[in-house]
Amino acid sequence: MPKKDKKNSADTRPQEIQRVRTPEEGELLGEVIQLLGHETLRVRCSDGKIRICRIPGRMIKKTWIKEGDIVLVAPWDFQYETRGDIIWRYTQGQVQWLEKKGYMNF
Repeated sequence: MPKKDKKNSADTRPQEIQRVRTPEEGELLGEVIQLLGHETLRVRCSDGKIRICRIPGRMIKKTWIKEGDIVLVAPWDFQYETRGDIIWRYTQGQVQWLEKKGYMNF
């Protein structure tokens, strides 16, 4: 049985354009600056504040987040200045789209 040629795999097709989730009211863009362990991260948000954010259970094993990633943060109702939840991680192409449209203002 012949082996598949890697050049003809599905990876060579042009990437499909996906919809980009934009920040809604009460949500902020942020950059991960430090991994703290136990599903917690330190994130520099677009309002200039640094928040300790947690990754909710539905994202823990499905979405891998590392330092330098751009994420969408939902600050908590209480401890608004210091805490929040990660609700989305953007891919590199989505980050470029956000920069082009003017959402990245930090």
